[in-house]
Amino acid sequence: MNEDAYDLVVIGAGSAGVRCARMAGNFGARVAVVEGKAFGGTCVNVGCVPKKLYMIASHLPATVRDGQGFGWTYSKGSLDWSMLRDNVLNETRRLSGIYERLLTNAGNEVIQGFARFEDAHRIRVGDRILRGERILIATGGRPWIPPIPGQELGITSDEIFRLPKLPGRMVIVGGGYIGVEFACIFQAFGCEVELVIRGERILKGFDHSVREHLTTEMQRQGIRIHANVQLESVREESMGARTITLTNGQEIRCDTVLFATGRRPNTEGLSLENAGIETDTLGAIPVDKNYATSAKSVFAVGDVTNRLNLTPMALAEGMYLARSWFGPDHHAPPSYENVPTAVFSRPNVGTVGMTESVARRHYGDIIIFRSEFRALANTVSGSQERTLMKLIVRRSDDRVVGAHMVGPEAGELIQGVAIAIQAGATKAHFDATIGVHPTLAEEFVTMRTPVGD
Repeated sequence: MNEDAYDLVVIGAGSAGVRCARMAGNFGARVAVVEGKAFGGTCVNVGCVPKKLYMIASHLPATVRDGQGFGWTYSKGSLDWSMLRDNVLNETRRLSGIYERLLTNAGNEVIQGFARFEDAHRIRVGDRILRGERILIATGGRPWIPPIPGQELGITSDEIFRLPKLPGRMVIVGGGYIGVEFACIFQAFGCEVELVIRGERILKGFDHSVREHLTTEMQRQGIRIHANVQLESVREESMGARTITLTNGQEIRCDTVLFATGRRPNTEGLSLENAGIETDTLGAIPVDKNYATSAKSVFAVGDVTNRLNLTPMALAEGMYLARSWFGPDHHAPPSYENVPTAVFSRPNVGTVGMTESVARRHYGDIIIFRSEFRALANTVSGSQERTLMKLIVRRSDDRVVGAHMVGPEAGELIQGVAIAIQAGATKAHFDATIGVHPTLAEEFVTMRTPVGD
């Protein structure tokens, strides 16, 4: 069988794969990109983009309600679910098309289909064999559902953007990013939402102040949180209703069960063993500092490596490899320290650097600055929502090693703070910076009094 030869074969046209392939093509490399589903991957089609659009829609009812305190009168509105759903789907389709054009405009050959390895330099796609001097695996991840009776009666974040109608009552299983965000979104849409988490608090791995503060705000909105419990089973009732049973014996009736129980790397069906590529117990591909797998001609980036599963990190990894292989200049690999992130809950979470508990383990002697308050707008609107802002400072050299916020536009605000922390700013630098008044952001440069341990 004839083989088509390339400098680079990329498996997966999500954020990492598209960035690497597009840059490599622009550098003059001969590149083939294989994609079995929609271009743009999780982020564009069933992740960051549609979820952020839903989040924006979910904030509008509160904005209207808050307007009454400022003298505005509105008639009661209603959500046209099918319009929201279809408009968001149209936007994701538009963006997916842009991603495909970015590849072809860079001179890449785009091949629709699913790849499997023949050996460490060759993959098969349908009846074609593609030979790559290098092969990059950028297949991302997929939702994972725990093996319980009735699991097929639930949905995941892949299906939630295509619901035929808005649920009246939803049970969400899982307290990470996805579960928390969709709990806030659908509660604002008018759904009755119950969140089931197996731990004591939501957002495992985040700063404890953030977890506690957001829990309070979510409960204030009317979201019921069932902590320290797991889902035992799901059964179908009449008229399509579901009843879930928890491990504490409690039963909850609902219209929709959303499993937000984590994601797994997308490595099934790739025949990695034919190339001698090792995986861990979850199916993730271990890589070295240069993103090489156990097969030295094969590389992996993004969520399939299950390290820091964030779109900007995947983009940085893909860009680094393209520059390293085909670019004219040497570039340092991306840093995994001080990576900012946001949770688009209501209110938003923005965070960068170490949590308080991690900083205490690493440095021992730290100083904490924390402020909690009602934003100016809320004093007139009547909203009881409160904002949290927190800085973590290493006492030995006054360096700010962590910043955390729960409040309006926290994701937007944390980006600027992340630049300062990445640059090594000290608390003295923050203190010497003049605030923009009156804003929420100025609180990061006006906190002067440490809080006790």
